[in-house]
Amino acid sequence: MSHILLTLIAHFAGLSLIAFGGASAVVPEMHRLVVEQRHWMSAQQFTDLFAIAQAAPGPNMMIVTLVGWHVAGIAGAILSTLAFCAPGAMLAYVTVRLWYRFRDSPWRKRIQDGLVPVTVGLVASTAWLLAHSAAGNHGFGIIIAMAAAIAAWRSKLNPLWMLATGATLGLTGMV
Repeated sequence: MSHILLTLIAHFAGLSLIAFGGASAVVPEMHRLVVEQRHWMSAQQFTDLFAIAQAAPGPNMMIVTLVGWHVAGIAGAILSTLAFCAPGAMLAYVTVRLWYRFRDSPWRKRIQDGLVPVTVGLVASTAWLLAHSAAGNHGFGIIIAMAAAIAAWRSKLNPLWMLATGATLGLTGMV
């Protein structure tokens, strides 16, 4: 059990340092470790935990806690959460202090501009992974997920309508 806990701590501590855009940005790497590499859960179980984490009130990093809990019980939940929060919080503290110290420096704007595509790419890879996992072998599910993403991006449609449509399609057995 201690080997599993150490693996969780090391992995989540590392992920916390690259989680630009929040925990959702590193979901593909979490998935790779717990589903593909360690086989601690199935892709469907991971997707279900992600859905629970997003449905629950609170921060979007709850996926870390749920994965830790699933893999190693309460100790896994606590240690995974601490490992994901502490290094990122310390890095953020140091970065903010430096950020304000060099607020008039030209490289600050360049770094900020460079982080935007990194964040977008990480979040987009999460969306792709989750849409693919949720849809399974149903190509129609991926098409629905892509249509919902485009509708959310290009329209002012309330996201609840997209959720209601997805739920209706699921209830009717179309997905």
